[in-house]
Amino acid sequence: YKSTAMEHIVNLAIQVAKSDISVLITGPNGSGKERIAHIIQANSLLADKPFITVNAGALPSDLIEAELFGAEAGAYTGITKQRIGRFEAADGGTLFLDEIGNLPLSGQMKLLRILQTGEFERLGSTQTRKVNVRVISATNEDLSHAIKTGQFREDLYYRLNVIELNLPSLAHRPDDILALVAHFLPERTLSLSTEKALLAHSWPGNVRELENACKRAGVLKPTGVIELADFGLQVETNSPSQTRAEPNKQEIELAMREYKGVIAKVARHFGLSRQALYRRLDKFKIEY
Repeated sequence: YKSTAMEHIVNLAIQVAKSDISVLITGPNGSGKERIAHIIQANSLLADKPFITVNAGALPSDLIEAELFGAEAGAYTGITKQRIGRFEAADGGTLFLDEIGNLPLSGQMKLLRILQTGEFERLGSTQTRKVNVRVISATNEDLSHAIKTGQFREDLYYRLNVIELNLPSLAHRPDDILALVAHFLPERTLSLSTEKALLAHSWPGNVRELENACKRAGVLKPTGVIELADFGLQVETNSPSQTRAEPNKQEIELAMREYKGVIAKVARHFGLSRQALYRRLDKFKIEY
């Protein structure tokens, strides 16, 4: 990441990794919440311990509890043998609970108990089990609104949200776009017009959309310069990046390359006076 916002979040993630407190990662779909969870785990004392992921939004509500806490044979229709839950699988390590807002209230109550005491029972069992698990949770929902409407327990929210890391959308951190492209497409070259178009795209699917577009481009153009068509994107004419009054560092650097450092042309490109452009060049420490 190159943006100041993400640099701050990553540094904070590394800092909180050293403790065992619960972390809530918030942000829109595809913004990289699981990546931040991995950064926390990799920099913690549990780095060599299990890291188990559960996406509560991808499971039917009647199966989420069995997935988390396990179940005995016959606990519900269709289960013919004992099932180990994700909390048991993560014992001694980290459990990443994605889309935590989708957890039903009955599951929320059991999750609160396990956070408070480490104790739980498998479905269909009266035997109390105990685990030691660090929980990192994530959501794209407004949990404070869910609390007001009775869909999420307030006491659980404060248990999960000791530290909150809020990820901005990719459109609000354009400095990360080309850095992520370089990560997803190492040692590949993009045309200048393609770089400009990628910066102009609003990326409604955020980092996940960018990663998928890069995978597509890598397959369609295994060698040579990658063009915009290889990404399969249609750049919007009213995207946030194009309507932004203040050009960012990467946009100015690209324009300086495109116009071979001719200040008058670069200034005209952004609708700035030359003096205003010089101030931005100095601000971003861009040579001219």
